[in-house]
Amino acid sequence: MFAILLGLAVWTLLSAAQQQEPPSSAALENVLKKMDSAAANFRTTQADFTWERYEKVINETDDVQQGTVYYRRVGKEVEMKADIKKPDEKYVLFRDGKVQVYLPKADQVTVYSAGNNRAEVESYLVLGFGGSGQDLMKTFDVTYQGPESIAGVATAKLQLIPKTAKVRNTFSQILLWIDLDRGVSVQQQFFEPQGDYRLAKYSAIRLNEKISGDVFQLKTTNKTQFISPRG
Repeated sequence: MFAILLGLAVWTLLSAAQQQEPPSSAALENVLKKMDSAAANFRTTQADFTWERYEKVINETDDVQQGTVYYRRVGKEVEMKADIKKPDEKYVLFRDGKVQVYLPKADQVTVYSAGNNRAEVESYLVLGFGGSGQDLMKTFDVTYQGPESIAGVATAKLQLIPKTAKVRNTFSQILLWIDLDRGVSVQQQFFEPQGDYRLAKYSAIRLNEKISGDVFQLKTTNKTQFISPRG
């Protein structure tokens, strides 16, 4: 009789546990709601950054860039400007469906058209900055990997696996660390299929403060050469 009662008790507890939402699912839902709220209120973002690239073949970080990044919403679109100051001065601007890279030393701007991939390019540019949690779920299989402190900021770590093979050929997975208070990303890690990765760290994040329109312009000269690669 005792064995039967014990079995019934265990079965009841297991059934109740299965009916309850797993803690990780509830935590993920809370993070996505934070991101939804941040996206709904998003107007501008400014942050200092460090971008690092790790190459598996040589087993070291071979490229570290530092500067300031700016975002703003214009109508239904988002514009982005990155002012890279170290190790060499470089400016990257995304607006009107084009990515422009300006090298002041060479006085040259390379213009890349996003073309039919415009929406996809924009979604990656705003990943963790103005992008909603629900949009994230449409593009990726998202897994909550637990809480983690990044530079003293309480974050939730999310793993993103692209749903399409086309995107997985570029990034096998992406990790985001989302600020639990503000619903924005303070760190991102993009893994490439061969094992290389890009690590982005953000600090001094300022949300919805006024940013001059001049920031979203390239300060070229009358001798600047513009080129547009084909293919």
